[in-house]
Amino acid sequence: MAHTKEYTEDGVLIEEIDARHLEDGLLRAAELIAQQRSFVILLTHYKELLATRHFLDYSLLSQLMGIRIGLVEDKKAVLAQPDLFRPMHIDDYEGFVHGALQETLHHSPNDTGHSLAERLDKVLTNRWIGFPLLVLVLYGVFELTFAIGSYPQEWIADGVEWLCAWLSGSLPAGWLTSLFVDGVIQGVGAVLSFVPNILILFFLLAVMEDSGYMARAAFLMDKVMHAVGLHGRSFIPMLVGFGCNVPAIMAARDIHNPKDRTLTMLMIPFMSCSARLPVYMLFVSAFFPDHKALVMMSLYAIGIILSILFALVMKRTKWFRQPEGDYVSELPQFHRPTWREIGTHVWSRLWDYLQKIGTVIIWASIVIWALTYFPSRSMDLEHSYLAMIGKWTEPLVSPLGFDWKMSVCLLTGLPAKEAIISTMGILYSGDAAMSAFTPLTAFTFMLFVLLYFPCIATVATLKREAGRVWAWFTVVHSLILAWLVAFVVYQIGILFV
Repeated sequence: MAHTKEYTEDGVLIEEIDARHLEDGLLRAAELIAQQRSFVILLTHYKELLATRHFLDYSLLSQLMGIRIGLVEDKKAVLAQPDLFRPMHIDDYEGFVHGALQETLHHSPNDTGHSLAERLDKVLTNRWIGFPLLVLVLYGVFELTFAIGSYPQEWIADGVEWLCAWLSGSLPAGWLTSLFVDGVIQGVGAVLSFVPNILILFFLLAVMEDSGYMARAAFLMDKVMHAVGLHGRSFIPMLVGFGCNVPAIMAARDIHNPKDRTLTMLMIPFMSCSARLPVYMLFVSAFFPDHKALVMMSLYAIGIILSILFALVMKRTKWFRQPEGDYVSELPQFHRPTWREIGTHVWSRLWDYLQKIGTVIIWASIVIWALTYFPSRSMDLEHSYLAMIGKWTEPLVSPLGFDWKMSVCLLTGLPAKEAIISTMGILYSGDAAMSAFTPLTAFTFMLFVLLYFPCIATVATLKREAGRVWAWFTVVHSLILAWLVAFVVYQIGILFV
């Protein structure tokens, strides 16, 4: 039985939709919106819908979808209203309809006839329950990442240490052996030891993404994004940014409003990409062993909060000020992720990470080794070229509690954040890093890594997608913000420790 009726009256395309079967009827409306056709929706059998103790806020639905919606009994009044139509890009018709109804259809308190998916959505997208549940889920993800990943991480770290000791005793002394052992093996091994943790995190995030839960997280954030003048669609690229900022910036292409698209791209570097994970994991495990997941979550939360504050400020500038529009957040149906889907996502992200280790990290390790080995032709750090560079930049970071070695680590993280770990593997032997840092300087250091200069690939992508000016703006403002935040945290922190 058809639940829609389509006809033209006085030159206006009219879609009559049975209010008792809204999802079926609105699918056709979504197709017309995607075709950029102006039309009017008239609801039939609306009293029968009310009799089931359901209520549709069709006025809000009209604003969200950008079309005139009313009751068939009020046809003349609805047709007399000004046209609201605006072009919208829709990737998923069912998700579009589901998201629209999630915001506008108020269900009866008695959900006996609802499906399990509908009951889950009622809880997961609830403004009071959804956020605490999201926090608990993310806490569980990080807790599992550390709990399960700590064992293979230790095995790899011990294996790298054994290999370095064996090679040092087996190969003839000289610069070539030092390059291979102290440079490549130590540098790459320090990063490689975190692969199990990252693999576990990628797996858990893939499950959340493929099941449809990530879309619920974006739906929850829609209200927050509206508060800063953006749409929930902007949060999707930000979620992608937790994997890598480069594809996240490219994903923002789907945002059709040019100002919102550019601002979303500028917000993405605030997201903690997988390149920063090894840095977090190293310091969190060493200095916050009893609160690993909590500290890790705080770093992600700080990045999100600062990105929203950044957008709030930028929206008040002449470059991004504009009237706010209402848009529908697409909400796909729940589905059981398959091993094939999860495996594809995990392998794609892991392969990118391994490729970076095999290229950028190896070359960064070689450069760091050379700067450490010369001019004394030994691993004499205090008289190396690296020490000269570090001590020259040390005054800039000393107010943050950092010494010249920490300064060098931050410098090498400019091309890729993983290089920070490889540099530390070369500069610090054994437990030297543990004595150089305190919990306060460790947290301050992680904050600086979170906020400062995005990697070269991210800057290049920003330049291509948003323009040279905004790419340079990101470089400058991120460095200033990172220094200011680290300075405030450290200076306040030393008052209490």
